[in-house]
Amino acid sequence: MTKRTIAIIGGTGFVGRHLAQELAQLRNTRVRVFTRNRERNKELIVIPGVSVEEVNVQDEFALTEALGGVDAVVNLVGILNERGHSGRGFRHAHVDLTRRLLTACRENGIRRLLHMSALGADAENGRSHYQRTKGEAENLVMNADGMEVTAFRPSVIFGRGDSFLNRFAGLLRVSPILPLAGAWARFQPIYVNDVVAAFVHALDNRHTIGQRYDLCGPHTYTLQELVRYVGEQTGHERPIIPLGKGLSWLQAAMLEWVPGKPFSLDNYRSLLTDNVCEGEFPAVFGFQPTTLESVAPVYLAGRTARWRYPDYRSRAGR
Repeated sequence: MTKRTIAIIGGTGFVGRHLAQELAQLRNTRVRVFTRNRERNKELIVIPGVSVEEVNVQDEFALTEALGGVDAVVNLVGILNERGHSGRGFRHAHVDLTRRLLTACRENGIRRLLHMSALGADAENGRSHYQRTKGEAENLVMNADGMEVTAFRPSVIFGRGDSFLNRFAGLLRVSPILPLAGAWARFQPIYVNDVVAAFVHALDNRHTIGQRYDLCGPHTYTLQELVRYVGEQTGHERPIIPLGKGLSWLQAAMLEWVPGKPFSLDNYRSLLTDNVCEGEFPAVFGFQPTTLESVAPVYLAGRTARWRYPDYRSRAGR
């Protein structure tokens, strides 16, 4: 049987690393991950069946050339913050890249596209640049002529290496108290392995073509409840001071100037919309989502700088 080739755009991120590893286990499947710097992603290089290639995906010519011989594409590109406040950075990463990707797919005769959107993405009514540009990109792919697209709209994603629970774990470790912006915000976190399973299932299920799927875990929490839980699991329980909307806005405005921009006004605006699903987990995927409590304690209690490597080496047979 001829091998199929799947290209992942944004494959070096949190979800991408897990997805590349899972797709590489499928029979007759070759995975290509595009990145600006191959040597920074050695944990992917060691996985049999995964090819990590240096490609500037923002260059339409380079992207079109790189997609030669590819059968399906997964677009996972997304940013949570930008330089400045204009929205141009979000538009560049979410909308402009999506346009280039659609053009490159058409040039190569690629029809199948799995697209990562976000819960709350809304081109017209989103409160933040993030939500509006994610919504615009989602509409672009769903309305693209000749393409066979499935879009996924997850709530916040947790799991080994996440930037959500682990960020609060780091803050609680060094802070005697934690003033918490958006403490009221509601989330329905979903396990990264469940997101990956949905992508893998959809790849070969034609009934998912043309569909948009909201992906949420089984339980809803406020941000304050989640942060308190992280403190309990890491042994760094701290007093949490919930900030109202005014003080949350002020904290976001101040932290925009901190290197790395850990929290921004755009993040604050996103928090004003609850990040929860209206319905049940999509039955088409054939499983129930994993609870936070069955997974998070395992990695929160044993956070180390090199926790990933044993997992990857084990899966790679090394």
